[in-house]
Amino acid sequence: MAKVTTAERVSREQSDNYVFQRSLLAYHKAAELISGDVLEIGTGEGYGAEVLAPRATRYITIDKTTPLNLYQGSNVEFVEAAVPPIPAENNSFDYVVSFQVIEHIKRDFDFVREVHRVLKPGGKFIVTTPNAPMSLTRNPWHVREYRPEELTNLLECSFSKVTPSGVFGGEKVMEYYEKNRRSVQKITRFDLLRLQYILPRFLLKLPYDLLNRFNRRRLLKKNTELTTSIAMDDYYIAPVGEGCFDLFYIAEK
Repeated sequence: MAKVTTAERVSREQSDNYVFQRSLLAYHKAAELISGDVLEIGTGEGYGAEVLAPRATRYITIDKTTPLNLYQGSNVEFVEAAVPPIPAENNSFDYVVSFQVIEHIKRDFDFVREVHRVLKPGGKFIVTTPNAPMSLTRNPWHVREYRPEELTNLLECSFSKVTPSGVFGGEKVMEYYEKNRRSVQKITRFDLLRLQYILPRFLLKLPYDLLNRFNRRRLLKKNTELTTSIAMDDYYIAPVGEGCFDLFYIAEK
């Protein structure tokens, strides 16, 4: 089984709680919407399957690496593959879910077209991705990050209807975000030449991972109660707008 060590993949580690709970909210919101044949693209550690699979008749999940933990259900199938293309027939799924994946994909237009292809008529694509203006540094694991209008334009190239929403944080989340922002600034102040925006992504991935993990663990140590007390309910989904952490969009075929 592959071991995923990058800090880019959200885990249940306490230092990741701030982002883990945000991820959970997206899964629980999607679980309220899905039914029938469901495809998830981007399994990650696999924790989302335990939320989504019980709501599906058939649940297929795809990732380029084997998940560390995957819900074991009779309706669950894991497929190891990189996308695009998507290894599925035309008009196969009622829903496609993909959280925090599209920002990693070079051929994003091809990816969206592939999602449209495998959805049944009337099927829906539920997608999340970071809201670019809320990012504190360049993330070298991301090919790009989207502003709300950019994701809308991308999805509207293939889908007939796009409903834009965002994932926002309450008071406790915003307190953590501000502490994180100040902590990140202490690290990036040494980047006087703004090399994070100049150097190739592959050169920055390891330093980013190490500093990201160091920063999260330091925040946990200094703010243990705040970090560990953040729960899924400290986030909420509302119409997309300034200050949302993630874009949460639903596109209908």
